[in-house]
Amino acid sequence: MLYWLLKYIILGPWLKMIFRPQVEGRGHIPGSGPAILASNHLSFSDSIFMPLMVKRKVTFVAKAEYFTGKGIKGWLIKQFFVGTGTIPVDRSGGRAAQAALDTQLRVLRSGNLAGIYPEGTRSPDGRLYRGKTGVARLALESGAPVIPVVMLNADEIQPPGTLIPKIKRVKIRFGEPLDFSRYAGMAGDRFVERAVTDEIMYELMELSGREYVDIYAQKVKTQQPVPTQPGPRESLAA
Repeated sequence: MLYWLLKYIILGPWLKMIFRPQVEGRGHIPGSGPAILASNHLSFSDSIFMPLMVKRKVTFVAKAEYFTGKGIKGWLIKQFFVGTGTIPVDRSGGRAAQAALDTQLRVLRSGNLAGIYPEGTRSPDGRLYRGKTGVARLALESGAPVIPVVMLNADEIQPPGTLIPKIKRVKIRFGEPLDFSRYAGMAGDRFVERAVTDEIMYELMELSGREYVDIYAQKVKTQQPVPTQPGPRESLAA
């Protein structure tokens, strides 16, 4: 109930009026049945704008810390994630990744949409980083198609570390569904999962026009900052 109130009455109409989202390829999202929305990750606002542009509910998983924050800020963040149907996952244990995968598999097997950020974390500089193979395992075990989706300018609207977004038109692009049925029954094969993941990341690179870096974003974040490269080669018309 809270999800529908936020999306269609409280939050959604205001965000659409203020940020005037411009979307390409929304017709690639199936009207029913399971599908995986695999997105690049530029900003915290990705989790707000992308689901807002999809008529069906998109379920993400998020670290449990988002649901346990203190004070007014912590309460607001918790209410947002609860209201958008995000499922908390404890990432402190060794089985955290499997817990997230199992949660998303239940979503897909119920015939719903699952959202995932293959990079595993926000890009530190706007470039596209190596994908983790969880997205491939999710696709292979569920048999669901993967819809690549790119946030084209979310890092300009809300750069990492900023709280208040800039008022600027949001630009999103959905790609054609990727079918991995040719690999049916091969979940768990690390070479197959890497090939599937790389294919998804290639589509995200092509759709976004962002430079691809073949290392994990989390590794970059633990090292010295990487100089920011030019952004998209192309974007939607203003």
